Amino acid sequence: MRIVVGITGGIAAYKAVSLVRSLVQAGHDVKVIPTNNALRFVGSTTLEAISSNTVDPDLYTDVADVKHVELGQSADIIIVAPATASFIARTAAGIADDLLSNVILASRAPKVIAPAMHTEMWDNATTRRNIDTLLNDGFVIVDPEFGQLTGGDLGKGRMAEPETIVGVALAALTVKDLMGKKILISAGGTREPIDPVRFIGNNSSGKQGLAIARAAARRGAEVTLVLANVSATETFQVVRADTAAEMLVALSARASANDALIMTAAISDFRVVQPSPVKLKRALAGDTFELTLIQNEDILARLAPEVHEANPNALVIGFAAETESDDQLLELTSRKKLISKGCDLIVANDVSDDQVFDKDSNSVRIVSSEAPTVSVSGSKGVVADAILDAMLMRWHNQ
Repeated sequence: MRIVVGITGGIAAYKAVSLVRSLVQAGHDVKVIPTNNALRFVGSTTLEAISSNTVDPDLYTDVADVKHVELGQSADIIIVAPATASFIARTAAGIADDLLSNVILASRAPKVIAPAMHTEMWDNATTRRNIDTLLNDGFVIVDPEFGQLTGGDLGKGRMAEPETIVGVALAALTVKDLMGKKILISAGGTREPIDPVRFIGNNSSGKQGLAIARAAARRGAEVTLVLANVSATETFQVVRADTAAEMLVALSARASANDALIMTAAISDFRVVQPSPVKLKRALAGDTFELTLIQNEDILARLAPEVHEANPNALVIGFAAETESDDQLLELTSRKKLISKGCDLIVANDVSDDQVFDKDSNSVRIVSSEAPTVSVSGSKGVVADAILDAMLMRWHNQ
């Protein structure tokens, strides 16, 4: 998509850099239009480097190209973040005195605004009237959050986080092809305690699972995310489960009531038989230290038949994080897991050489018993949509 990102003159302008980067990494063509005041807070060089597009906020350059009309007509969506009280007032009044405001007036595309200002300004009656005007005109407002503001005071007015704004913006454009579906997703990496300080864990960041959950919610699904050891603030339901045992309890209580179970979480295969209730002292352990481990229950293999028994049309999607660099071997391993776990789809990837964990991109093979394998590479958001597309295709074929 072609996305216009407007930046106005507030201290939160620095967060717009992360917003632009997220959109570019998701594969979108991003044109940044800062106001002149915005350039007091973040430089055009930075914005050009992140967006890979030139930045020119001047309405009166390239006049022959009528660039405000061209930008407005070609945009699939316009996002303004941060949006100051002054910008909101001028936009509500239809004032067009710079490039950004002219582009907004010249566009029929959806418009998403993320205000940022002090609490008193946000609560001011004039600002409230202006926000109501924009809502009535079809603008989407991403409300500011409560937090620390410039000057050290606390209150509502802090600009929403970039990932929240991206989610709202993309939702405004997304076809709701998962409307009516309930999807249960696990994400993150479990931790098995050794003592109150130490644990056995893994390198999963939860980014792919979060991307799938956000994409499913954007596409209209009712999402429940069971999240292990990852911080996230979402609009859908999030359940915390730090250990494999907690993950099993959380998923078991919900699995049969959903249309799909997507198991992206990296769940520990083993746990310590007897975790110590107190910190184990290095001085008392000696030169060597042995742990006795016991296998955790295979949650995917346990839940797959339960999900299918409760709803024959429900789908179970497993993940196979392997270190098989050979594509044929990865395919073979994935098909064995497809059968042994009772899954409908397996999403397999090669996690060797530190190329997946905590990265923003991924390369996967979506393996099915009823369709050719699909290979997908790109941002984790792109991969998420491809997985959901494969699920939809499976439902349609049923």
